[in-house]
Amino acid sequence: MCTHHDCRHSPPASPPFDRRRFLIAGAATGLLAACGGTDGGSGSVVALEIDRSTSCALDGMLLADYPGPKAQIHYAGVPEPDWFCDTLEMFNIHLSPEQARRVTGIFVQDMGKTDWDAPAGHWIDARQAFYVFGSKRLGSMGPTAASFATEADAQAFATQHGGKVLKFSEVTPDMAIPSD
Repeated sequence: MCTHHDCRHSPPASPPFDRRRFLIAGAATGLLAACGGTDGGSGSVVALEIDRSTSCALDGMLLADYPGPKAQIHYAGVPEPDWFCDTLEMFNIHLSPEQARRVTGIFVQDMGKTDWDAPAGHWIDARQAFYVFGSKRLGSMGPTAASFATEADAQAFATQHGGKVLKFSEVTPDMAIPSD
């Protein structure tokens, strides 16, 4: 559960990076216990929509209350996805060596089409997306990786807000947690 004072209604004033490391490490070792490998694509799985009660699998934060791109990972045999209030959390869990459940779909929001401060809809296959790492724009947990359906939109965002454009396959585990 979220430990910030009234965090379900207002974002924290400063990003809790140590908290993020702790939550991600706990999820990687506890929530992602064995079940098989990973799937190469999203297949017939479709993205679900966030509602006012959708909460992050790592800390219970309500996704609708925070800015920046969100993510969802679907696993074989599980009807509901794990939701993430930040793309870095999604990358950290997905790229973790402890991640043994079979992934059937990963989706992120196209920030070229949705509002940064109140993102809704516009889900795209995370494996086909382009990401901007190192921009000045902050997500729910501070620095994040902005996700885009097209490389042109990602490059335009990087030109305006800074950062480097990467493909999903170029992201490494050490990029998924910001340095202190």
